[in-house]
Amino acid sequence: MKIIVFSDSHRELDGMRQVIRREKPDYVFHLGDHDSDAEIISREFPTLPVAMVRGNCDGWSETPKTLCFTLGGKRFFLCHGHTYGVKSGYLRIIYAAREQNADVLLFGHTHEAYYERAELPGDRALHILNPGSCGYGYRPSYGRILLDAGKIREIGCHTI
Repeated sequence: MKIIVFSDSHRELDGMRQVIRREKPDYVFHLGDHDSDAEIISREFPTLPVAMVRGNCDGWSETPKTLCFTLGGKRFFLCHGHTYGVKSGYLRIIYAAREQNADVLLFGHTHEAYYERAELPGDRALHILNPGSCGYGYRPSYGRILLDAGKIREIGCHTI
C-alpha cells in the first residue's frame, strides 16, 4: 500500500497533481494549510481516498484538527502541528502521538521536510514525518509511506 502525504499546499495544487499522477498512491493524507486544496484533489481524483486535517490557515473549517486511525496494520496520528508548538520542538506532539498509541506521527506547519524513527520506551518505535511544504514559494516536497503486510517498508520525504 502506498500513502502520499502533503502539507502546507497554500493553494498551489500543481505539485500535488503531479505527484499523484506519477506515484499512483492508494491513499493521500493532507496535513492542513489549505484543507480546501485537499477537497479539490479529492474531487479531481474521485477514486482516491483522501484524509485531511485543518491547519492554522484554514479559518473556520469543519475539518478535524487531528485524526487517528489504523490503516494497513499501523496506527496513524495526523495533525498540522501548530497546536503542539512544533516550531519550538517536538516533545508535545510526540506525547500526543504516544497517548493515541500511534506508530506513525504525521504533521506539517514548519514547511521543512523531516523524518526520524524514534525508539521510545516499551520497545516500540515511533515514525515521525513532516513532509515539508508542497506549496508555492518553498522547496516543494512530500512524504511517501509504503506498507507491506503490516510493516513499514519505506517512509521518507521526497522533492516534487
